[in-house]
Amino acid sequence: MRAIRGRAATRRATAALLTGLLAAAATLLGAGTAAAGEAGVEGPQYEGATATLDGLKVRGEAVIRYDGAEIETGAGLFEMSVTGGGSLLTYGIDMYSSTQQDARYAEVPWRSSSLRGNPDAGRVRWIVEHSYPQVDDLVALAEAAGARRLTPQSAAAGTQVAIWRYSERSASGERPEVTAVDPDAEKLADHLEREARSLREPAPSLHLERPAAAGRPGERLGPVTVRTPARNVSVTPGPEAARHGVRVVDEEGEEITSAGDGTRLWFDVPQDAEDGGGALTVQATTSVPVGRTLTGAGTHAASQALVVAGSSDASVTATATAAWAAEGAVPAVFVRRDCAAGGVGVTVVNRGDTPFTFTLGEEDHAIPADSGDTITVPVGEDQRYGITVPGPGTFAQTFSGVLDCRTIAAAPEEEAEEGLTAHSEPVTVGGAGGDGDPNLAETGSSTDMPLLIGVAVGLLALGGLAFLMVRRGTGADADPDGAEATDGEGGGRGHPG
Repeated sequence: MRAIRGRAATRRATAALLTGLLAAAATLLGAGTAAAGEAGVEGPQYEGATATLDGLKVRGEAVIRYDGAEIETGAGLFEMSVTGGGSLLTYGIDMYSSTQQDARYAEVPWRSSSLRGNPDAGRVRWIVEHSYPQVDDLVALAEAAGARRLTPQSAAAGTQVAIWRYSERSASGERPEVTAVDPDAEKLADHLEREARSLREPAPSLHLERPAAAGRPGERLGPVTVRTPARNVSVTPGPEAARHGVRVVDEEGEEITSAGDGTRLWFDVPQDAEDGGGALTVQATTSVPVGRTLTGAGTHAASQALVVAGSSDASVTATATAAWAAEGAVPAVFVRRDCAAGGVGVTVVNRGDTPFTFTLGEEDHAIPADSGDTITVPVGEDQRYGITVPGPGTFAQTFSGVLDCRTIAAAPEEEAEEGLTAHSEPVTVGGAGGDGDPNLAETGSSTDMPLLIGVAVGLLALGGLAFLMVRRGTGADADPDGAEATDGEGGGRGHPG
C-alpha cells in the first residue's frame, strides 16, 4: 500500500494489521494440531484443482477510493502452481482482502465463494474470457477499448479493475470506486465494464456426484458418478479401503482403474470385511475452466478469493468415501460450505436398518433407517471449523476449513459498522468427546499447545494495542468503518500483492 489518506484509511490500515496478527496466531495454533484425517478419513469437501500462490507476476497500479481514503495498490495477474503439476493464471475478486505468499487454494463453485448471490458474477466470467490473457492480441484489444497502446502490465491492470467493479458490490448494490493509474488501462477497464454480459457458471474441472456411500459388507456401495471434461481419469482405492480388501468396480462388477465423464463407480466390499470405511481417489489431467473460483484452503483460508483467467493442463483430484457395517446404522457423510445458510451443511445418509444417532455441538441428531438429512452447523464469516462425524467401528470422518462467503463490501451495513470481526476460537463439533477419543480440537501436542496459545494471545494483545493507538490518533469520536475480516489468508487489507 503506497498511499493512504484520510481517517478511514488509517482505520483500514489498523484492520490490516489486526488481520495479519490474527492470521499469524492461527498459523501458530495450526502448527501444533495433528492432521484432521488422523481422526479417521478426511471427508470429501474439496474437488478439482488445488494450487499454491506464486505471486502477482504481471501487474500495473490502481487506486481505490473509499470514505475519503485513497489506496494505491497493485492490480494484475497472479500465477499459481497446481498440486501434482500444471499452472494457473488468476485475478482477485475480493478487493479489500490481501493475499498471502505461498497460500494454498482449492477450486470451489461460485456458491462457496464471495461471488455467491452476486448478480454480476456472470459478468466477471465474461471479462476474464474476453480480455487478457485469453485475448493476447493487445493491439486489437487496445483498438476495441479506444486505448492508445496496451502492454501486458496495463492490460492486466485494466482487466483486474473491471473485475473488481463487478465482484465488489456492496450490500446496498453500490459498486466500488476503483480506477487504473495508467490511462490506457483505465480505458480498457471502462470498455470491459460497458461490454460485459452475464454468462453461466462454468462446469468444474472434476466433480463427483454423491461422493459418499454406505451399506453392508458383501454389497456394492454407490454409485459415485464422475463428471469432468478430462478424457481419462485414474481411479485408486485409498489405503483403508485396500486394507479391508475393497475393490472399485463398474456396474458390471469388473474392477476398474480408469474412468471418464459419466462413469459410475462402486465400492465392492468383501463379505467378511470388519465394520469400517475407506475412500477412493479419482485423478485426471485437464485445464481448469476460465471463470472457476478458488478460495484459500486450510491455514491459508484468509487469502483473497481468485477467479481463473488461464490454465495449462493441470492435475485435478476428488475423493469419495464409503462406510459399511454388518448390522445397525450405516452412515454416509459429506459436507458443503453453505454460504446462504451461514455455515457448513453436513449431509448424512443412513443406509442401515436402525436410526443413526450422533451429536454435533450440543445438539443430538437421529437419522432414521434408509433416509437422510442435511444439518447446518453455524459458522461465522472467516471462522475456522472442525466437524467430526463418527461411523461404524472406529471409522470417523473429519471436515475442516474456514468459511469464506463474502467480500467486505458485501457485509451488512450494521455488521460492517462493528469494525473488524475476529473469531479467536474455531467451531469444533462432533467426535466422541470422551476419554481416549480426541476430537479435532484435542489432537494437538499437549506440550506445544500452552506455548502456542500464549504466543497467539500475545499477538492479539499487540493488535489491540495498535487499535488503541490509532483510535487516539484519529480522535475518540471517530466512527469505526466497515473493515470486517474476510476469508482470505492473512496479509494487509486492500491490496493483492
